[in-house]
Amino acid sequence: MKKIAMFATLALAVPALALAAKPPSPGSPAGNQYHKPAGHAYGFYCQSESKTHVAGTPGTPFSKCVTAMAKLASGATSSPKTACASESKKHVAGKPGTPFSLCVSGGAKLLQDKSS
Repeated sequence: MKKIAMFATLALAVPALALAAKPPSPGSPAGNQYHKPAGHAYGFYCQSESKTHVAGTPGTPFSKCVTAMAKLASGATSSPKTACASESKKHVAGKPGTPFSLCVSGGAKLLQDKSS
């Protein structure tokens, strides 16, 4: 009887240990850590930018930011401020920061990740 009880306990404990060793899934709160993208995912650094078109202006703030990130990554410029110069410096109601400041912030993160 003792052997059966011991094997039953062991049979229940092994799957629990195996589940505890798994890394967190991407959708779980533990998996929501900052991960730098692989390859040319410049849009990752521009996630906070608006993707809506503004009348009379070519492109969107998001597309301008992605272009600026490509310039920084390729070495065409080494300054996020210079790369994001085409972004608007006007505040948008209900949004924190300006498109320019969000772009500069993303550019700084890109350069930090590139140097690491």
